[in-house]
Amino acid sequence: MASVRQIQVTFDCAEPERVARFWCEVLGYVVPPPPEGFAGWEEYDRSLPPEKRGADFVCMDPTGVGPRLYFQRVPEGKVVKNRVHLDVRVGTGLVGEQRLAALEAECARLLPLGATRLWLLPADEDNESCLVMQDIEGNEFCLD
Repeated sequence: MASVRQIQVTFDCAEPERVARFWCEVLGYVVPPPPEGFAGWEEYDRSLPPEKRGADFVCMDPTGVGPRLYFQRVPEGKVVKNRVHLDVRVGTGLVGEQRLAALEAECARLLPLGATRLWLLPADEDNESCLVMQDIEGNEFCLD
């Protein structure tokens, strides 16, 4: 039996720091301290060669439970639906109107941050409702 391993979720994006800071707000994550010897991430970024500046950014769960999120700059834009997406678990244990209210409240919190609401997947005989959204660069995620 394999041992449990930690994972990192990597996002391809155009603006790594901007997308990372969005996800910090969504998940309650934090930006880790800069490397030793640097007062801040901006100072560290200025120390890099021009082509490496702004090329990546990280955020992490302050409790250490959730996966680290890594954001890397890529030259191409998003053109198709994600093959993998995050489910932000805001309605766990809730059903019916209570669940919908929790999903809608979280949606209302995220819209001013730059998220986009796409559609509600209503409950059926197998699954509870979830709300499909996009982050600030168009990556789909679900409020579940």
